[in-house]
Amino acid sequence: MIINQNKTKEMILGSLAKQPIPYLTIPSGVIKRVDAFKLLGVTVSCDLSWEAHVNTICARVAPRLYYLKQLKRTGLPAADLLHCVSKKRTNFETV
Repeated sequence: MIINQNKTKEMILGSLAKQPIPYLTIPSGVIKRVDAFKLLGVTVSCDLSWEAHVNTICARVAPRLYYLKQLKRTGLPAADLLHCVSKKRTNFETV
């Protein structure tokens, strides 16, 4: 099996992350060590907390919520606002 060095990452979990551990090496070079990465849409961090994932989701949703807030301030009728929300809902879920 050939390992693609550009796509392969290493993350140390738990109490081992506090200790100096040598980098993982393969014949083509050193594997990059990361503190967090995205796996199947979920941001996994080395301390296994949800903070990185929640921050990523909030950053992507904030502009859309601002847009809806601006529509509400313009006096858009509630039915139309709900229509905008239902159209944007699929975008929120794919974040």
